Amino acid sequence: MADKKVLVVDDEIHIVHVVAIKLRNNGFEVISADNGAEGLKLALAEKPDIIVTDYQMPVMTGLELVEKLRQNESTRDTPVVMLTARSFAIPQQQQDDLRISGCLSKPFSPKELLGNIEDILYQKQLIADD
Repeated sequence: MADKKVLVVDDEIHIVHVVAIKLRNNGFEVISADNGAEGLKLALAEKPDIIVTDYQMPVMTGLELVEKLRQNESTRDTPVVMLTARSFAIPQQQQDDLRISGCLSKPFSPKELLGNIEDILYQKQLIADD
């Protein structure tokens, strides 16, 4: 599991910070962006193993980001965990269509997010090893 690269995209810098610390302490490499457009550029350049993105952001929303990732050959299958405001739910159909691996509502615990990321990457590895 060592050296997996996680892209964290969120315009709330404290969330990026808390998440980055938790992930780095657990052996992940973390790169971050504070809006969807920057996140897309980084995703295409850096090819992260998984992306954690906020839904509500300036410039480009998390959903727009995922839509663009899915249209690109190199990021089409990159797992995505979406962070949403507690009151905001992404319809299951939309999650399925965009292949969003998980949704967490804020406030979430970094430990819960870490568990989600590890589970998703483990599942992906199992499929890849088949």
